Amino acid sequence: MLDKNKVKLGIAPIAWTNDDLPDLGAENTFEQCVSEMALAGFTGSEVGNKYPKDPEVLKKALDLRGIEICNQWFSSFIITKPFEEVEKEFRAQCEFLKAMGSKIIGASEQSHSVQGMQDTPIFGHKYEMNDDEWKTFCDGCNKLGKIALEDYGITMTYHHHMGTVVQSAAETDRMLDGTDSKYFNLLFDTGHFKYCDEDPTALVKKYIGRIKHVHLKDIRPEVVQKVKDEDMSFLDGVRAGAFTVPGDGCIDFVPVFETLEEAGYEGYMLVEAEQDPAVANPLEYAIKARKFIADKAGI
Repeated sequence: MLDKNKVKLGIAPIAWTNDDLPDLGAENTFEQCVSEMALAGFTGSEVGNKYPKDPEVLKKALDLRGIEICNQWFSSFIITKPFEEVEKEFRAQCEFLKAMGSKIIGASEQSHSVQGMQDTPIFGHKYEMNDDEWKTFCDGCNKLGKIALEDYGITMTYHHHMGTVVQSAAETDRMLDGTDSKYFNLLFDTGHFKYCDEDPTALVKKYIGRIKHVHLKDIRPEVVQKVKDEDMSFLDGVRAGAFTVPGDGCIDFVPVFETLEEAGYEGYMLVEAEQDPAVANPLEYAIKARKFIADKAGI
């Protein structure tokens, strides 16, 4: 069983309000979202578009509910924008996270990404970096990670993601081989690996030394198969219910929890399962996820 003194549990606001599909959860407020997170038994949250931008305002609202910010998505464009431009945006986000007391920033390279393209099938259309782009990307990741750690005391993690330049295990291997573990590590996402036919159990064991943040996401395999068969986009797959909370799909989370436990993992495990809140009630699914984690991970 995982050590509750080392491992904290969070949940993402994307189950209540979807930043990429604003109509999903448009009716749900920030206050409802964070109140229901606390009611379901979570103590951490990532940042959603409806969250107050002023750290003092946000911190007060979260403190009232016993919630803290544990990470925030950062869209990097290392291979398509001047590094100085990326650095400026990165520093601004690190400043915000430092003010919120967060120790993690989760980046994802969005150059040439098809994850947000509603008319582009998610399978078979992702961009492949060439050798020069790989070098630019890895060097840029190291630079950003050094800035995060040395200037803000924040650990940079990378969120591998469907439809982006780092999606598969092979791409994750190359990224980690080309970066410095002192400055740059991995946000391990069970659902995104499973979505592209990778084995989360094997990969959590392979990458355990570089994992600094965990996303617990399950998939419905019959929906993913539909996405493949019908050439659906990533976002259309979300609408169709490709993702769900741990224990409600096909992933075996027990060996994932066991690997994290054996390695003495410290940090957050965060439930991130974007669904249509009109179909999958966010509070109901948050409670379902919390009960599953308590049962299977002992925390």
